[in-house]
Amino acid sequence: MLVQKLRLQRGWSQQQLADLSGLSIRTIQRIENGQSASVETMKSLASVFEIDFAQLQPEPEMNLSDSDATAQQSANYRPANSGASADEVLAMKHVANLKDFYMKVVCYFLIVGFLVVVNYMTSPNYWWVVWVALGWGLSLALKAVRVFGLVPFLGADWEKKQVEKRLGRPLK
Repeated sequence: MLVQKLRLQRGWSQQQLADLSGLSIRTIQRIENGQSASVETMKSLASVFEIDFAQLQPEPEMNLSDSDATAQQSANYRPANSGASADEVLAMKHVANLKDFYMKVVCYFLIVGFLVVVNYMTSPNYWWVVWVALGWGLSLALKAVRVFGLVPFLGADWEKKQVEKRLGRPLK
C-alpha cells in the first residue's frame, strides 16, 4: 500500500512507475496488492521515489543472519534510472513509445499496401485484404489511444482524485 500511496502522490500511473523503475507493470500491481517483493525490486522503487530503502523494506527474514541479508541486498542492488530525473525518464519512455507507434504505422501501410496488390492479382472479385486492414487498424487505433493518452479518464490523475475523494483529504 505504501508503494501505491507514493505513486499516487506523484501522480504517476502504474505504467509510468514501471517505466521509471525498470520493473514490469505486473510487478508493480503485485506489490500494490500486498505481495512481497525482492530486495532488488524494493531498492529500485526506493531509488525512484527518492526515499530510504529501509522505508520500503519488509521485515527481515528470521533464517538469514544480518551479514547474509546485507550481502544479499548488496548483490542485488542496481540503480533504477542511472542519474536521469524521473521527468526525463518518463519523457524518454514516451518518445520511445511514440517511435514504436510510428514504426508500426509505417509497417501497417507497407504490408497492407503489399497485400492489396496480392489480393488484386490473385482474387480481384473478393477483397479479403479489407479484413486484415480493419483488424490491424483497430489494433493500431487502440495503441494510439494508449500512447497519446486520448482517454482522459482512468489515468493517474483520476486514480489520485478517487483516492483523495475516498479519504476525504489530499494525499500527503
